[in-house]
Amino acid sequence: MTAKDNPDHIQSGKWAEEIIAGMDQITWDRIGQMSLDNARRNLNVQDRGQSLAKLRNQTLGDGGSCIVVASGPSIKIKDPVKEIKSSGYGGAIICAESAIRYLLTNGIVPDLVVTVDPHPSRVVRWLGDPELTEEKLAKDDYFRRQDMDDAFASELATNEEILNLLDKHGKNIKIAMSTSSGEAVVQRVLDTGMEVYWWNPMLDDPDEENSATRELQEMNGLPSVNAGGNVGAAAFMMADAVLGIEHVGLVGMDLSYYDGTPYRNTQYYEALLRLADEEQLESFFIRIFNKHIGEWFFTDPAYMWYREVFLQLAADADCKIYNCTEGGILFGDDIEFIALSQFLGNHT
Repeated sequence: MTAKDNPDHIQSGKWAEEIIAGMDQITWDRIGQMSLDNARRNLNVQDRGQSLAKLRNQTLGDGGSCIVVASGPSIKIKDPVKEIKSSGYGGAIICAESAIRYLLTNGIVPDLVVTVDPHPSRVVRWLGDPELTEEKLAKDDYFRRQDMDDAFASELATNEEILNLLDKHGKNIKIAMSTSSGEAVVQRVLDTGMEVYWWNPMLDDPDEENSATRELQEMNGLPSVNAGGNVGAAAFMMADAVLGIEHVGLVGMDLSYYDGTPYRNTQYYEALLRLADEEQLESFFIRIFNKHIGEWFFTDPAYMWYREVFLQLAADADCKIYNCTEGGILFGDDIEFIALSQFLGNHT
């Protein structure tokens, strides 16, 4: 199919738009109460870090630019770290916790790691789970199933590798850790000696009556950040709203999948199976033509919602945004979609 077949460049499954419209409530139902409960528990260790306000306008790297590294499927295909290293890039490297292994195994210690997801057991895997066993793996195929880092096919060996990497480098890494983070993540971060900066996720409008965001702020006195619903957007917000970096490049920010990726390898496959049978799953996905590279990608309602939220964040941003992912669906009026080599050439 060509772009001419669809002037809007978007093909939505019949159930996708309905889910996207209700994504605010769906997200709250999935993680809202969990986030509040985690924040209450994390009051007990809040003194083992400091407020995100202490990070505001600090200079990381050369201060003029940064690269935000997420862990979308383009990381495996484009392998941007090679280009970043060979360029001699001196700006800050800010990453989602899911990209930390990718950077450390390639010899890059990120200036700032960001974590936000409150899941009780999965997120810690990105940092190494000291309690991981074969029995645990038998109950959850989340990492094996997805189109991500191939190393997770050997989960116990990779987990041991990450444990060693973070034990070695943790003390040299800053982390912007959401108060919504699960107990396993918080304990792992503290054990590695990472320098913790606490912040609250913006769960709703703090000006609304009975706001959960306002409840968090009154509970712990920490600043709130609009995390855009996902850790990649949260990492971007750290660069723009907290650090005040003028030029922000994005890699691994796909918010989508390459054509041909089996639905089973998508992040929300299991959640969608609770709504429909396997043969009906196509109705939940959306196809988008990336005019910048002339390719189609497909996405699910959650990632499409993340895209819409990120475009709103981009419209209000004080920085210039360059998507150097070289794939995916994150593009719009306030984002310059360029090759990573061009960004590095302009900011090295």
